[in-house]
Amino acid sequence: MPADLAVIGLGHIGLPLAQAAVAAGVATLGYDPGLATDRSAARLPADGTDTGALPDTGTLMDTGVLTAAELRRMLSGGFRPTADPAELGRVRTAVICAPVPQGADGALDLGHLADAARALAARLRPHTTVILESPVPPGTTEDVLRALLEEGSGLRAGRDFHLAYSPSRTDPGNRTHGHANTPKVIGGLTPACTESAAAFYGRLTDKVVRARGLREAETVQLLETNYRHVNIALVNEMAVLCHDLGVDLWDVIRCAETKPFGFQPFRPGPGVGGHGVPQDLSGPPHTVRPLRMVELAQQVNGHMPRYVIQRAATLLNEHGKSVRSARILLLGVTYKPDLADQQGSPAREIATRLLELGAAVSYHDPYVPAWSVLGHPVPRADSLYEAAAEADLTLLLQHHRTYDLQGLSVKAQLLLDTRGATPAGAAHRL
Repeated sequence: MPADLAVIGLGHIGLPLAQAAVAAGVATLGYDPGLATDRSAARLPADGTDTGALPDTGTLMDTGVLTAAELRRMLSGGFRPTADPAELGRVRTAVICAPVPQGADGALDLGHLADAARALAARLRPHTTVILESPVPPGTTEDVLRALLEEGSGLRAGRDFHLAYSPSRTDPGNRTHGHANTPKVIGGLTPACTESAAAFYGRLTDKVVRARGLREAETVQLLETNYRHVNIALVNEMAVLCHDLGVDLWDVIRCAETKPFGFQPFRPGPGVGGHGVPQDLSGPPHTVRPLRMVELAQQVNGHMPRYVIQRAATLLNEHGKSVRSARILLLGVTYKPDLADQQGSPAREIATRLLELGAAVSYHDPYVPAWSVLGHPVPRADSLYEAAAEADLTLLLQHHRTYDLQGLSVKAQLLLDTRGATPAGAAHRL
């Protein structure tokens, strides 16, 4: 069955986009080669009908992006996930949302993007609009994606099919801003490419912003991602400074955010999680000088898990205990509150270092039923208050709404709050 849209890559960018498209009434196909086919996995029993062979929805649930209820609503609304690339030859618009992880050398790995491009190119039809949303360095859409699509299809971008880039602005768990009320930036290879992509996104969002071209749109993503990391690094450094000075940083931020201009509040934490990878473009194939501010921000943010452990060790020492053999409870191991997504969460590095120091580590997280570190399962606390009372130190790493921090501060022997979420004086705060 033909579809208006194919979302290629069903991860933290692709699934929310597909969800928004289905909600807007767009016939949507979701392609991901990682999906397995299982006739029993994704039936929709609401009307008693057999949906036939559909990909295993458990694979989609593993991403932590959507709840089971949200996914079932998408499926009942006509969303068709598939691992069959042949389906890509029957769509009007294809949006590539392939993952672009950071490699060991710090450069972004474009392997998944290239695979997605080849799968689409072999089935690309004239007049199709192809849009890239994956976070990539400026120049990737034209220099890499365009070449792969043209080589594999025999078609020419800008003449036979439209090619554009749009930075993803997905913010998981944000209850205020979604696809509909978040402006969408579009930059095309040609003005006609921009207008074709704008016409598509106009079905999903209230406002479309046209960039001058592909590279400008790609650089919007670069600026927005680096802006977050640099500002978090600033408040992380302020957290260390204020602790040394005996200043309540959280009160400083509370007061500063009353300024109606020239200031946007960011808050410190045990590290920076999430899928947005800071880029300085200093490695090959780029020849530009590195963004020194981004390099420094990465150093500051990368140091925060070790700083948290240092603060934890100091607290234990002040109470006549050492990290070795101490019972330490970690609260919240996801990267963002009220979500199951663990991508980039500093909890893993903190747990690893604590275990290496000889601590007995356990955890509690309402969104993570099982958790492993260094290849070994970490014990999960069943009774939160009992676990906090028994632990020598409780570390709040993520503030889920279900946590009663006032109650925890009473039960816990020692509570170190890395999110500034506890009432003033109720716990030790970062």
